[in-house]
Parts: sequence; structure tokens; C-alpha cells
Amino acid sequence: MVLLTLPELEPGRDAAPEAQADPVPLVVDLDGTLLHTDTLVESLFDVARRRPLQLLQLPAWLAAGRANLKRQLAHRASLDVSALPRAEDLLAHLWTLKRQGRRLVLATAADARIAQAIADQLGLFDAVLASDGRVNLSGSVKRDRLVATFGEGGFDYAGNSSSDLPVWAAARHAVLVRPSPQLAAATARVAEIEHSFGADRPGWREYLGAMRAQHWLKNMLLLVPLLATQQLYDLPKLLAVLVGFVCFSLAASGVYLLNDLFDLPADRRHPHKRQRALASGRLPLLHGLLLVPALWLAASLLALTLPAPFLAALGCYAVLNLAYSMRLRNYPIVDALVLAVGYSLRVYAGSLVVAIDVSPWLLVCSTALFFGLALLKRYAEIVSLRPGLGSGGRVRGYAVSDAPLIAGLGTAADCIAVVLLALYPVVITPTAPRLTIWSLSALLLFWVGHMWLMAHRGRIHDDLVAFALRDPLSRAFGVTMALLLLFGP
Repeated sequence: MVLLTLPELEPGRDAAPEAQADPVPLVVDLDGTLLHTDTLVESLFDVARRRPLQLLQLPAWLAAGRANLKRQLAHRASLDVSALPRAEDLLAHLWTLKRQGRRLVLATAADARIAQAIADQLGLFDAVLASDGRVNLSGSVKRDRLVATFGEGGFDYAGNSSSDLPVWAAARHAVLVRPSPQLAAATARVAEIEHSFGADRPGWREYLGAMRAQHWLKNMLLLVPLLATQQLYDLPKLLAVLVGFVCFSLAASGVYLLNDLFDLPADRRHPHKRQRALASGRLPLLHGLLLVPALWLAASLLALTLPAPFLAALGCYAVLNLAYSMRLRNYPIVDALVLAVGYSLRVYAGSLVVAIDVSPWLLVCSTALFFGLALLKRYAEIVSLRPGLGSGGRVRGYAVSDAPLIAGLGTAADCIAVVLLALYPVVITPTAPRLTIWSLSALLLFWVGHMWLMAHRGRIHDDLVAFALRDPLSRAFGVTMALLLLFGP
């Protein structure tokens, strides 16, 4: 561990004391306490985003100890410490104490490089205690260092986890941040609790929101083969497809979580995405990280009840999206094409569940449609962010000046998809219900045009599905499409 100090622990040099300062310093933890995030996980994904091959060294770094792992990641990561989500209520309290002249110390198991950068950015702390690449300043190790520095009961301590219990046992008073009822009870048994901040813990809404449960509607594409062959009322096949729907929903939620973890810096700079559960800190990053393999494992186990080719298609979907999250999303046009292929994979996977040969014509049609919609999403992001970025700004791999080209390419792709759908009963399957398919084509053309118009007007600020669920016209379109598919001639 290291002890990095500002000049002689001088209290509150920027403001005159408002009241008699408490002579006992307040020691504050960083991860999960001052910040609603974990800087180790932040560093891990920053390195994965910038230098993914270096993650192969993780086992060697960890073999030399957790402190060494943190040091190696800290030296390779470039965290924007000003954008990390903070516990604003605790921070306001600390500034009040600072103005009163109380000594404030940041003591964290995070690496010293990150801890000092945050302390410098805040200008709040008189000293910084942190891990130094050899000693991991956590739990009893932190307690021993604080007792050696301030004496038994010679400090108050603000923390948020069970690993802080040994520290609270040696402190004068305890300050809790977002504690669970169990942690609050355990802390009360070893220390006097002085303050408690932010008692709200993430609930099921936060988890479902991070998993993008509303986006599970996209996996209804698995029903397309049944609809195309007019077998929707075959109950055994329908039930099998619904199992496949659950598999893809779980796998897709893992993908969304992974995307959000990789997208943390960009999301926190976005006027709307910064409110997402992971970016805002409402959901701990570690929970999101652990959910990814758990969801993928559950999807794989459930897929074992379906034909083996379906599991292979599900695996291809996961690998494709992993590549998208780590690299491919940064390449213009390629990102939209990868998303489109992912949607078509859903259609193909639905055919594998029930052993129906899906027409390549339909796969090309769906790929063209979703390629256009993926470009629509990029176009909407550019239009939404353009006022703050200026004409020279960039959104992912796209320049703001690319907007007209993206709109032209995207609308062309969507129109091609509509034409292919309308020609399906003429060219491929003459027995298909022409009136129904042509009605669907007309409705789809109208809806696609409506969505592009809304994007052009700057009305779409987030994901297309989220907008469509709020948009009355899109909801009416969805209901009409469903009625046509179920009861059309």
C-alpha cells in the first residue's frame, strides 16, 4: 500500500471553517462508496476495449496477487475519472465537513494511480491510502494500516461492503453507503453507526432494465418460419419455438449487458444513455459482469432440449455479438451489417427448431430490412447528438457529416426489403397468401418511412424498440401486423 499526501494534511484551504472541526479524521472508501462503480471492473473493460489481447496475461498478473493485477490494469487503462458515477449525497456531506476543517482521507483497495487521479480531480482529500502493486489495501490489511496511522478508535470510516467490517470494528463511528439490511445489522454489532447514505439497493426493475427485457420482442423473429409456412397453430412446433425464444432472449440479454459494459465511457457522455443502470451506477458492474456468463449458460442448457443445429446457431449468434462488442461495432457499415446478420440468425434458428427449410429469399429480405434499421439507429444517434458535437464530431465510427449518406443507404435497404417481401408470393411461393403479404408490405413500408421521419426530426433519442413501444403509431402498426399474420386471408 502507499500513503500519498497533500501538504501536511491541511484541512479546507479553499474555504474558511464554518464550525469547530472534529479532530478525528473521516476515512472514506472509494469503490461502491464514494463511487457507484468498481474501478477494477472499469479498468478491466477499458483494457478489453483498447487492447483485448493483453487480457491473456490476466492469469499471470493475478498469480502475483490482486494488488499486482490492479496495478497492471491501472497502468494500461485510461479511465475518465470525471465521468465515473459518484455518491452525490455522500459527496455533499464530505464537502460540508471539508468546509468545517475536518480532515478527510481516501483509503481504498483500488490502485494508487487511480485513487490519486480521483483525489486530484475532486480536490477534497487530505491524504490517499491505496494498493501499491504489492499489498492489497482491503479488509484487515486496511484496518491495520489505519490503526497504525490514527490509532484504535482514532478515525471514522465510510464504507459499503462486508469486507469493511474489520475496519468499522476498529473505528470510532461507522458511515454506511447503500447498505443492505444484513450489512447494516452486522455493522451495528461492531460499531456505532453515525450516518447512512443512499439506502436504495438495485431491485428487479434495474436487473430487467439492464437485461433489456423489452428487447426480447425481437426474438419473435423465430416465429417467422412458422408464419411463412402457415404452421403457427401446430402446438408442438409452437412450443418448441417458444423454448427457442427463451434461449435467444437469455443469450441476447447477456449480449446487451456485455455491450453496456464495453460502452460505459460513451454511455456516460450520452445525454440519455447515461441513465442506464450500469452507466449510472444503480446496478453494480460486478453484478452485470457475472450475469453475462450466467445468462449464456442458462440459454445453452435450455437449448440442449432442442435440435443440435439450433445450439450451433445460438453459439454463432453469441460469438458474432462478442466480436461486435469488442471490435466490429467501431467499423462503419460493418457494424450495421453484423446487427442485420444477427437478426437473420434468429429467423434461421427458428427454422432449425422445427425443421422447416426457410427460403434464402426471406433471409435476404430480413437482412436488408434490419441492415436499414441498424443504419436508422446510427442516424438517429447522430441527429440526437449533433447539436453538442458540431459538424466535425463523431458517433462511434461515423462522422456527423455522414448523416445524409447513412440515411440514403438505410432507406434504400429498407425499401429493397419491402420489395423482396412483396415479390415473395410471386417469385418463390405462389401458394402463399398474396393479399396478406402485400398488405404487410404496404404496412411495413409506411412504418419504416415513419421511423425514418421521426429520426430525421430528432424524436428518437434511444433504441428503436424503446421508441416504438412508446410511439402510438408504432404500437398500432404492431397490433395490425399481428392481426394480419394471425387472421389474414
